Amino acid sequence: MHARKTRTASVLTGGLLGVTLLATSSGAAGSILDLTDVPNANPKTAGSTSPNVLSPELAEIEAARGSMPLENGTSLISHYGYNGDGPMLPAPGDVQAVGHNVEASKTEPDKNVYLVLEGQRGADPLYDYGTHFLFQGHEGGAQGYVTRINLDADVAHRVTLIATGDDAGSLPTFDGITYDPFRQKLLLTAEHGNSPRGGVWSLDPALPESGLGRAHNIPALGYGGFEGIQNDDQGNVFLVEDTGGVTVPTKAKQPNSFVYKFVPAAPGDLASGAMYALQVKSARTGQPITFHAADPAGDALSPDVADLHKLGVSFATDWVKVHDTATDGQSSYDVNTAAKAAGGTPFKRPENGVFRPGTRFREFFFTETGDTNATSSANDGFGGYGGVFRLTLGDKRSSAGSLELFASGDKAHTGFDNIAFVSKNGLAVVEDAGDSLHTQRKALDSGYLYDVSHDYSDGAAPLRFLAQGRDPSATVDSGLSGLPGFQNDGDNEITGIHFSDGDAGVGGLLGAKIPKPFRDDWRAFYTAQHGDNITWELVRRGLRDE
Repeated sequence: MHARKTRTASVLTGGLLGVTLLATSSGAAGSILDLTDVPNANPKTAGSTSPNVLSPELAEIEAARGSMPLENGTSLISHYGYNGDGPMLPAPGDVQAVGHNVEASKTEPDKNVYLVLEGQRGADPLYDYGTHFLFQGHEGGAQGYVTRINLDADVAHRVTLIATGDDAGSLPTFDGITYDPFRQKLLLTAEHGNSPRGGVWSLDPALPESGLGRAHNIPALGYGGFEGIQNDDQGNVFLVEDTGGVTVPTKAKQPNSFVYKFVPAAPGDLASGAMYALQVKSARTGQPITFHAADPAGDALSPDVADLHKLGVSFATDWVKVHDTATDGQSSYDVNTAAKAAGGTPFKRPENGVFRPGTRFREFFFTETGDTNATSSANDGFGGYGGVFRLTLGDKRSSAGSLELFASGDKAHTGFDNIAFVSKNGLAVVEDAGDSLHTQRKALDSGYLYDVSHDYSDGAAPLRFLAQGRDPSATVDSGLSGLPGFQNDGDNEITGIHFSDGDAGVGGLLGAKIPKPFRDDWRAFYTAQHGDNITWELVRRGLRDE
């Protein structure tokens, strides 16, 4: 086995170390996390690259980069982060045209799942691929596919293509991913807006001896703009949807995305069961906050939406049924339309959600991206800059719960996307603000750490542990963005923030254990999407874990 014997390691959580932690300008986050604040985001400067800047206690090791060839690639799906439909860099003077790309399509490896598995095969039957693996779906490119980074392998065997097709043909591009230990399958989500077919797909993580695996769409979960996906300890599947709404004057968007819970007929049986949407009750009237197709401006700037985005306001919640295979049959359905008809509460583009460790899966935090535009009229008090929500669930006998805004976005902290717990109270949140907002605020994305036991109404800022840079390929793409026919995104985006010990059992579900990053086999990863498409492993400087 080609395994590393040692790796840099330590712990983010000061309570585990029993040390007095740094006092920082970032308030409570600095009081529980043994990291130094990165004072500023990287500036966005035309034509300039910039390095990633991490808290000085951290370093990053390249796990895979876009130019790594897939060990079992095809002519189209040839590299980890590039399709085979053009060169990796444009030739001087080359011009984009129909049927001719100046640059290969970037496939944008998205969210990460780390698993420790035995007996995994690859393209080389004589090679030992080890036991430590990182799985991703790919969000961009000519078609979707799924890869496995073999963390114990050499470069020639580093990245394996796992699947390119399903029962209907080629796969859609994927956003979310998780591992369902009840079915021992990967679950991947596709946004309806980015792919012809949105929804949820199931895939065996093991590469079959005969060749590539085949994914299977799950009709009972419907089709829509799904992004984040997580299981709880009962086998229920929680999903958050990223579906943009109608734009109203000026630049504000109508909330048009929902939070869902699928309750299977039995844990692991995703063919049968009921889908529910989260319903939030108005703090003013007690009535459900719902979607109004005839009044997008009223929804975008309503008093209830303003209340939802105020710190310190608590809302009663319930779950409303949107589909049940027992009464509605096995055919797929439009989950967004069904959620509206059932009286679900729309949000402004949730991206990802995770359970807080140590709460027995009763606290679920999810991000809201917002409008990602500094000129949105919803920025001032109506959620245009998004935020992070805390959903407290009822016990197993009750569907009632409560919701509150945990952290409010602003121009400097917005476009919240991926999210991961690093301890019981430490929450990592990363940005995907997008090229336009980068230009407006003259700053690239950042990764932050929040203390979920702290009340951020005191104005404290989160601790910045990562100021995302911009690699050379992303700098080139940023300059080409907007040209007719150019297909790639520009600035690098932070995605796939992931802390896990790789446990593939039910006890390894995210939220089941208190994380111990960099100790006791816990590892941390993120992907700098776009540009060079590098997936990084975060490590702690100075200590070695034998």
